[in-house]
Amino acid sequence: MKTILVVDDEKGVRDSLKMVLEFESYEVQFAENGQEALRQLAAARIDLVLLDVKMAGMDGLEVLQKLREKSIDLPVIMVSGHGTIETAVEATKLGAFDFLSKPLDRDKLLVTVRNALQVAKLAEDNRKLRESVEGKWQILGASAKMKEILAVIERVAPTDVRVLITGENGTGKELVARAIQRLSKRSNKPFIEVNCAAIPSELIESELFGHEKGSFTGATSQRIGKFEQADGGTLFLDEIGDMSFRAQAKVLRALEEGTIERVGGTKVISVDVRVIAATNKNLEEEIKKGNFRDDLYHRLRVIPVHVPALRERRDDIPLLVKSFVDDVCMRNGMARKALTEEALRRLSTFEWRGNVRELKNTVERLVILSPGTTIDISLLDAGVPGGRTDADDLIGRGGTFQEFKERAEAAFIQRQLEIHKWNISKTAEALDIQRSHLYTKMKRYGLTKEGEPDEGAS
Repeated sequence: MKTILVVDDEKGVRDSLKMVLEFESYEVQFAENGQEALRQLAAARIDLVLLDVKMAGMDGLEVLQKLREKSIDLPVIMVSGHGTIETAVEATKLGAFDFLSKPLDRDKLLVTVRNALQVAKLAEDNRKLRESVEGKWQILGASAKMKEILAVIERVAPTDVRVLITGENGTGKELVARAIQRLSKRSNKPFIEVNCAAIPSELIESELFGHEKGSFTGATSQRIGKFEQADGGTLFLDEIGDMSFRAQAKVLRALEEGTIERVGGTKVISVDVRVIAATNKNLEEEIKKGNFRDDLYHRLRVIPVHVPALRERRDDIPLLVKSFVDDVCMRNGMARKALTEEALRRLSTFEWRGNVRELKNTVERLVILSPGTTIDISLLDAGVPGGRTDADDLIGRGGTFQEFKERAEAAFIQRQLEIHKWNISKTAEALDIQRSHLYTKMKRYGLTKEGEPDEGAS
């Protein structure tokens, strides 16, 4: 049920609005003046405000202005018995949803209220969706090195300066690029990504600059390149150290002149693009080898940002693990799970040559393999690089997802039985399930150790 706050110093108006709104199943609260309205808005959840303009003391426009100053963003419908165009315009500038004149028309009032609540709901849904999307690209980390990177992003993002992001594979270079774009004045414009390492050298120019119909074999129609697609926004050139030397020359020209030409074309096209580049290579070494242009390197490296390897910021591993566990559980509709302190400490000791990407994949595997809500060190032995490879064997056998889950559950229960020397009581306790449930699982999966008694079965 939606709650509407009616702010009016006339009791007759309040009573009339109460009768109309409660008949439509709205909950109605009252305030006789502006000060009381602000107190109620601070203390209770209100979905919409019907606000009288002319009141003793603080009038409706002053109340509306204070709401906006406090960043209280909810729909406000202004009501006045002496409305003027000037008052309506001022209320609209302050963010009022609509302006109604007294005496109020019942049907118009209800339509306006419904529309205002619907618009507010759409805005809230959009905010949640945006937060969800941004959460996917959120940079996680509280270590000193990550705080330095976040500080640089905040300073650099509002400008159009070019940024070169360096770091090993899997460290999160794309997250840095997206954070810069998200905080920039181009945030509502396209963010176009090009993985230079994934595109054959003979096609990279067409990918970046587009081509005209018939410009080469297979060019059956005109194609718009990534530079044009990113016009007004941001172009992220990932793994730029793998770009062909010829394409580098054209990118340099685009950066210097702000223009491009499609492959096979003669028309000069202006583009307004902010370029952010990333690489896992040492470009200074590539320049010495003759693989990368020195002039392009300096054009791109106006602001350098180096993303440290995960082993250089081990303090962030617990925070990353918790976030990954929560994400896997939510996406797969699983009960909330957590790693033991011992398991977290163990994870923090690995080298993680694949960095954050490898950690994320490992955590996802651990969550799926764990039948209980606690992931302990015993499961780590089967799910972490450098340990047992049972998990890889399970995944490699194919089948349906349900078959994989059953294989994983059987392997995990057998591993726990082996750890506890097939003591049923101790194994059930470790799994946090009843002994009868464990027996059922063992029978289902045919888990027996012939020649030895079940030590906990008595």
